[in-house]
Amino acid sequence: MKKRFLSFITLMAGSAMLFAEDAASSAAAAASAGAIKYLAAAIAVGLACIAGGMAVGKIGAAAMGAMSENPELSGKALPFVGLAEGICLWGMLVGVLILFR
Repeated sequence: MKKRFLSFITLMAGSAMLFAEDAASSAAAAASAGAIKYLAAAIAVGLACIAGGMAVGKIGAAAMGAMSENPELSGKALPFVGLAEGICLWGMLVGVLILFR
């Protein structure tokens, strides 16, 4: 218990020193904010596309299996694939909103 408490106090003190700013570091903070913005947009788009690809893979395989047994199901199965692809579009939209904010 003591070890966890001491590590928590050390973490809190270290983070306070990290986020303390003075006049000289404000320019560096502004420069790093731009880099963080690009990183956040890349993470948003990347994770959304990976998740969308996984969803399309599973839904597409199930839809093709169902259509091989009953061809009339194609109209009911394809919108679900489109919904899974929409995840990628939402990630792209979030990335654009982060960049142009």
